[in-house]
Amino acid sequence: MRKEYSLRIKGRDYTLGRRTWLMGILNVTPDSFSDGGIYLDKKSAVQKGLQLIKDGADILDIGGESTRPGSHPVTAEEEKRRILPVISEIRKKTDALISVDTTKSEVLKSALDAGADILNDISAMRFDPKILGLASKQDIPVIIMHMKGTPRNMQESPEYDNVIQEIKTFLKQRITDALTAGIKKNKIIIDPGIGFGKRLKDNLKIISNLSAFSELGFPILIGVSRKSFIGDLLNLSPEKRIEGTIASSLISILQGAHILRVHDVSSLKKAVIVAEAIMKEGVSNQFSEERGKDRVLHAG
Repeated sequence: MRKEYSLRIKGRDYTLGRRTWLMGILNVTPDSFSDGGIYLDKKSAVQKGLQLIKDGADILDIGGESTRPGSHPVTAEEEKRRILPVISEIRKKTDALISVDTTKSEVLKSALDAGADILNDISAMRFDPKILGLASKQDIPVIIMHMKGTPRNMQESPEYDNVIQEIKTFLKQRITDALTAGIKKNKIIIDPGIGFGKRLKDNLKIISNLSAFSELGFPILIGVSRKSFIGDLLNLSPEKRIEGTIASSLISILQGAHILRVHDVSSLKKAVIVAEAIMKEGVSNQFSEERGKDRVLHAG
């Protein structure tokens, strides 16, 4: 069974684990690998964000800087110019949770002021030394993700001796750093970083062994949506990778994922509802069998 965790956001407690949460992706960028340029203007971005929430997203993840392999960073000012009007407008129209996908403390502070609730930092709060303290001071949830290198160079021949153990060691250290900085335990989510400095075989191993990260004691987020490993397996462009996304997402749930970061919220929502209904029935049958065995043992 998947372990349940309490996540505290702005004074309210949420339970992760009773069902899978969906994080809808909204890239307000010209160059993201899958949807770059589509939602670059405020109107289309707001409409897309609200539609993702309507489709079933529990969290809306808004980013203004592409982190695709080979991408170059943008300035904090440019990042803010792209995302702040979108966050502000969406916040006026919904109380749904909003995460900001950034590595910059300046962007985080402005995004929180505009209405964001959560920090999703692909650098695990390493790129900007101020962001860890700001997240602690603001008392917000943080997503700690593993990445080898930077987006610009992460796919230049990444190597691992033991990919699972190396990622666990990295996450354990960053969790310690976060707790030491004052971030509360019920504010931390971990992400193994599919596609961020990983080979095809690394991504497959991470997904098939995702349960190993449960030992760290924190809810697990995973982002497989339209990723290149699916394209490598199926020889398909990003927009045609929905079946591969669903397959890898459902395996991730079976392996203990609490949150799925996805582009296609509506399709994933339907798949997750069916999968979890089956899983719930399987757990109920398992408990019934165990209770029956227990009664026989006591009767003997």
